[in-house]
Amino acid sequence: MEQEKRVFYVDIENGEVLENPVETETQFRVFATDDEIARLKGLFDDNNDADLLTFGEAHIPFQQYSEQKGNIEYDKTIIEIYGQIYQLGDEKAKRHIETMGISPGIIGNNAP
Repeated sequence: MEQEKRVFYVDIENGEVLENPVETETQFRVFATDDEIARLKGLFDDNNDADLLTFGEAHIPFQQYSEQKGNIEYDKTIIEIYGQIYQLGDEKAKRHIETMGISPGIIGNNAP
């Protein structure tokens, strides 16, 4: 049985997926099933874990950004999050993400 898509609001700044809109600049409207939202929430959890790792790595001197596992994971998960929002989002969300300079090829590779 196919799940019905519902409207959700994704708040990038706070890493939340909400059923009701709030007034923020970092919110996107998406149309998603419960499974798709669970995947998106999982990506936010992974991104938060990577963010915490970057904090610890920031105290290691003389290490390049690209050599720090936390930074690599953070970048990977944030691109996956934007990819999911692009796949599930309304036209306004898609246009905004396109203006961010994230390659459509990268976004397109994050389909579930």
